[in-house]
Amino acid sequence: MGLVLLDIQMKTTISSKGQIVLPAEFLEMYRIEPGQQFDVKRLDRGDYRLIRRTVARNEGAIDWLLACPHKDFFVPIDSESTDTL
Repeated sequence: MGLVLLDIQMKTTISSKGQIVLPAEFLEMYRIEPGQQFDVKRLDRGDYRLIRRTVARNEGAIDWLLACPHKDFFVPIDSESTDTL
């Protein structure tokens, strides 16, 4: 595992659409990719924290299976509750 730098300070801007623009160096350093989601927490007046949302380990698994080049490999089925089993 590489060196983790916790006390990093970089300048950023807010776009005309109200989006926070993170520097490319920061994105690469922390492996942030387009589409990743974050929560913003207000700590104090003028002090905020970005918190990366965790993704379920199986998120996207159904899309991945449906994209299989071997057609009919995976077919979603309607399922009933397992409470009655």
